[in-house]
Amino acid sequence: MRAWSSRWPAPAKLNLMLRVVGRRADGYHELQTVFQFLQISDFLDFRPSEDGQVRRLTDLPGVPESEDLVVRAARLLQEAGKVSAGVDIRIDKQLPMGGGLGGGSSDAATALVALNALWGCGLQAGELAALGLKLGADVPVFVHGHAAWAEGVGERFEAIDLPEPWFLVLVPPCHVSTAEVFQDPELTRDSSRITIRAFVAGDSRNDCLPVVRKRYPEVAQAIDWLSEFSDARLTGTGACVFAGFESQEAARQVLEQLPGQWRGFIARGMNRSPLLERLVAEGAQGWPGH
Repeated sequence: MRAWSSRWPAPAKLNLMLRVVGRRADGYHELQTVFQFLQISDFLDFRPSEDGQVRRLTDLPGVPESEDLVVRAARLLQEAGKVSAGVDIRIDKQLPMGGGLGGGSSDAATALVALNALWGCGLQAGELAALGLKLGADVPVFVHGHAAWAEGVGERFEAIDLPEPWFLVLVPPCHVSTAEVFQDPELTRDSSRITIRAFVAGDSRNDCLPVVRKRYPEVAQAIDWLSEFSDARLTGTGACVFAGFESQEAARQVLEQLPGQWRGFIARGMNRSPLLERLVAEGAQGWPGH
């Protein structure tokens, strides 16, 4: 049996801004958003096999193997790359589920990127991103691995370089339903479009926040508490809220004041995904666009 290829990172992301600027005929919403990675990750291990089977060896409560984006990503790549090999997959889940940190999408992207290398598929970054879009709108940016300004449903993006502050992230004790937020009749769906320059100048509104605040009082309490120390924002549709600080120590001082019933963590913002560094370590220096 072949050896494990271990500790492939699947980093968290933050949405530093999220505007809903329209709704398409197919029901999907047109967005503007900004993605930046966090220096905290899930980790995936892969053991290629010869039997063609994709197996997840880690039990994830509430996520059947057949519905896991990692498994679906592997099978999608098998089909696209005409791969006869299989794989066993282990997932070291560090990121909270349903928190708006992109854990499932990031895991799927890491599966696509890692297995493309391990199976020798030879697909380019753009091809993998197109596969990822079939799994979710956030997957392509994790494939490309750079902080980005994104539009459409999140699939059209350009790399941007941002400050990399220390973030304090709070994890309210609830699971926000993205579908319910976007179906809420009170959601703003006609925000004016802004430019990257306007975002950099400080326009970092999240149109989902009023709906999430109303539906999830735990999120409202967390963002109100964090707002006493810094500009607190919601990532995606939540539930996680975050604020940036100039130093790790400044973020830690606030974390130490966190009420005992809440959870939180500190992580550095990152413009470049650690997944790209892993690719380089695997000898994939020619990864397109990097």
